[in-house]
Amino acid sequence: MNIAIFGANGATGRLLTEQALAAGHTVTAFTRHADAFPIRHEQLRVIQGDARDPAAVRSAVAGQDAVLSTIGTRFSRKPITLYSVAITNVIQAMHDHGVRRLACVSSSATDPVTKSRDTGGGVVFEKVLKPFIANVVGKSMYADMLRMEHLVSDSDLDWTVVRPSGLFETPTVTDFRLAEGFLPEHFTSRADLAACLLQQVTSDQYRRKTVAVATVAVKPQMLKLLLREAFGISVGGPKAQPAR
Repeated sequence: MNIAIFGANGATGRLLTEQALAAGHTVTAFTRHADAFPIRHEQLRVIQGDARDPAAVRSAVAGQDAVLSTIGTRFSRKPITLYSVAITNVIQAMHDHGVRRLACVSSSATDPVTKSRDTGGGVVFEKVLKPFIANVVGKSMYADMLRMEHLVSDSDLDWTVVRPSGLFETPTVTDFRLAEGFLPEHFTSRADLAACLLQQVTSDQYRRKTVAVATVAVKPQMLKLLLREAFGISVGGPKAQPAR
């Protein structure tokens, strides 16, 4: 299949690109920094562009069988509109070119059940850190993710919204869990998230649904995850990069 991947140069996007190529798909990797894209393959085309540019998005979507989005940005207290603006351009481009299948990454933090439940992180995390991330540092990001979800679900495309929880690294894909809407687990490896996204290309199980994805075989240390994802501080490993 021909697959366009937006946010291909991010941590999840690179894994998704590698997995799609390994599965025999032809991939168009869309990134703002094509010169920094490390993957080379005879079935890979790299396009440089900004997902906020409708013309650039249309050129990447033309001729595709499916579109996968791992677009992301860092936490910021400033207004964030990248998710909603980018997906608006993607949806329009898919309509223009007759492409039906769309899967995009959101977050379990957009689910009201997730916001209110105890994640087992302890009193300090539940009462101080989690509210600070959800309501202060990540407030603008999660609000725009939710706008993105609404735009996707209101479209007439064959869409799937994928909601991971706290993202971390594993060397390979694990035996991850999927469920419509919500899962009680707290973490998702990027390799598993990429594999979940790729599954949507050839499966209709979660067509026009929101799916939660969680890693159950491995768990990261809560403090390291928090420092890296929320504050960009790397402890014992490389700092995660946002999708570009």
